[in-house]
Amino acid sequence: MSDTAQDAKQLQSDLNQYIRYLRERLFFEPDSPVFHYNLGLAYARKGLRAEAIAEFRQAIACDPSMAQAYVNLGGLYFQEGDLDQCIEANLKAVALDPNLAMAYSNLGFAYLQKGNPDEAIPACRKAVELMPNLLQAHNNLAIAHIQRGEWRESVAASIKVLELNPDFAPAHFNLHVAYQALGDDEKAAHHLGRAKTLGYPVGDEETPARQPEPRREG
Repeated sequence: MSDTAQDAKQLQSDLNQYIRYLRERLFFEPDSPVFHYNLGLAYARKGLRAEAIAEFRQAIACDPSMAQAYVNLGGLYFQEGDLDQCIEANLKAVALDPNLAMAYSNLGFAYLQKGNPDEAIPACRKAVELMPNLLQAHNNLAIAHIQRGEWRESVAASIKVLELNPDFAPAHFNLHVAYQALGDDEKAAHHLGRAKTLGYPVGDEETPARQPEPRREG
């Protein structure tokens, strides 16, 4: 067995032990929001979304002010494809704590998936205001501006992405789309070439690069 496989096996074993510990603690302290929250995180790391959702809901029932539980719940709803529930959960999170950058980033992405760039842009802007190095929010902002035909604004957002990660292929492709719309064929070709070199799957239909699912804060 390779070291990597052995490490993964050990991690799963440790995680299973941690889950057993939390469940035992909850037997004696069933109203502990922290134990429910941590159990939700553990289930999420194992890919047990239904169980994780149930635990985050229970954490919120025990402590309705637990904003981070709403963020994590929203991320799980997104993975389930329930964009409306994702948006609702993250809106509750920012109502409780307006400084949760990840919640705004998740909102921006969910609004994009619903084809609503007008809502996505202010959410992404708030996310990068709170966390300037949040790459996914800058990238989603670039996509939202493309959807609105705001090419220069999209370029600015994508350039910020590349400042954070010069090899982020989706940003190069988004720059290709924006520069092509602006009539700058040289820059459009350059960034298309970079996107291909970095392995971005360029098809016949050139659409803005989608950002991966929003992560959950642990």
